[in-house]
Amino acid sequence: MQSAVDDRDQWPLGTFVDAVETSLRDFVATQQATVDSVGPVYTDAVAELTSFVFRGGKRIRPAFAWTGFLGAGGDPHAAGADAVLDVCSALEFVQACALVHDDIIDASSTRRGFPTVHVTFAERHRTAGWRGNSDKFGESVAILLGDIALCWADDLVRAAALDSATSARLAPVWSAMRTEVLGGQLLDIAVEASGDDSVEAALQIDRYKTAAYTVERPLLIGGTLAGAGPELLEVYSTFGADIGIAFQLRDDLLGVFGDPSVTGKPSGDDLREGKRTVLLAAALDAADERDPATAAALRAGIGTDLSEAAVDDLRAQMIDLGAVDDVERRITTLTDSALAALNASDVTEDAKRRLTAMAYTATRRTS
Repeated sequence: MQSAVDDRDQWPLGTFVDAVETSLRDFVATQQATVDSVGPVYTDAVAELTSFVFRGGKRIRPAFAWTGFLGAGGDPHAAGADAVLDVCSALEFVQACALVHDDIIDASSTRRGFPTVHVTFAERHRTAGWRGNSDKFGESVAILLGDIALCWADDLVRAAALDSATSARLAPVWSAMRTEVLGGQLLDIAVEASGDDSVEAALQIDRYKTAAYTVERPLLIGGTLAGAGPELLEVYSTFGADIGIAFQLRDDLLGVFGDPSVTGKPSGDDLREGKRTVLLAAALDAADERDPATAAALRAGIGTDLSEAAVDDLRAQMIDLGAVDDVERRITTLTDSALAALNASDVTEDAKRRLTAMAYTATRRTS
């Protein structure tokens, strides 16, 4: 993802990712005195959050926002470009909030090859011999740190030196993104609880839990910062929704078939967590039609503490049912549709090249 935005003449001190992380570190430094004034427990907890933010990650969302800015004619060398970069960078705090909270909801034990935030603080509680339930403590701390990350996202946007007209244009787009991602998370929880295993329900989750804040809204934020008109913003919306859903579909495949040494998460966790993905829905659709016994086995297995052998069996069934091929076809169709909309638009030629490269990277990745 980095190569699409890593012009060395634009980022003389490093890459685009370096520039984003400098923006984030500069902002965190402005908050340190307030954090420290609360006390060492808060300082230590926030240090874990900042470590989480800077621990890997491809900075996909800032990259799409920045490219959306360039594609609408934004000048990367103009006086206000630093403010635009700050807004783009703030998306990483939204991502941190979503991941920390999502790991609690999914009871995930690792993220990017490290213990998840709630697991980290549960272990600290146990090691210290504190009173109460360690797991509950870990979840409580992680909820608060996720909240801090979301607050910091808003604070960094407010602190960016945008003029009043640009701030007014940005506000409804930024607000919609936050509302959508939380709504998508709620849809995910409700669909899992209700047992709705339809493809339509899974796609609705993908649209709002992932696509909206991963690609679509970042592009719209970048375009809005550059003063893009409604036609170009509509292209960004179409491209962003299609690539964002394709991005999640690839994530669904990696959640079942990915290499843990590359993804940083145990392979098969999505099956153990009972995630209602398009991959699972496609498998169940095919099984309901052709092999009811396999459909029953799939429904009985997901969401349980599956052994590695049981995960392997479910993987094989999904392949045999054609679910993997179905998801791959959907990724290809969505990517083609997004690129067709992009190529027919008046997005700048350089941004078309960048967005095309980013689309392929997002939908063909292995982690």
